[in-house]
Amino acid sequence: MANKTIIQTSLAPTAIGTYSQAVQVGKTVYLSGQIGLDPVSMELVDGIEAQVRRVLTNIRAVTDAAGGTMADIVKLNVFLIDLNNFALVNSIMTEYFSEPYPARAAVGVASLPKGALVEADAVMVLD
Repeated sequence: MANKTIIQTSLAPTAIGTYSQAVQVGKTVYLSGQIGLDPVSMELVDGIEAQVRRVLTNIRAVTDAAGGTMADIVKLNVFLIDLNNFALVNSIMTEYFSEPYPARAAVGVASLPKGALVEADAVMVLD
């Protein structure tokens, strides 16, 4: 069995199910999906733009807790209930990532937890 380290930070929402914010195995960190929950109130922020920013801020908090940065993310998966918001996600991503960008998938889904408009998860590799 792999030697796993659980990553946890109060700067991202606490897990609302049977999962960890992130799990590290070797130099690879697997980040669980983040929705636009404010980590203090545990309520969704309003609107797609605010939710995209909150999702990426939550992911950044978990990467920081794991000892990495957003530049260490090698794969990002984005789930949107409306793919018309894809261009907005691209625009906001430039505030959190710089080239070379991570590999990414963007998937349209019917619904997300708590009625969220966007969710993202990531894989990070530490130096």
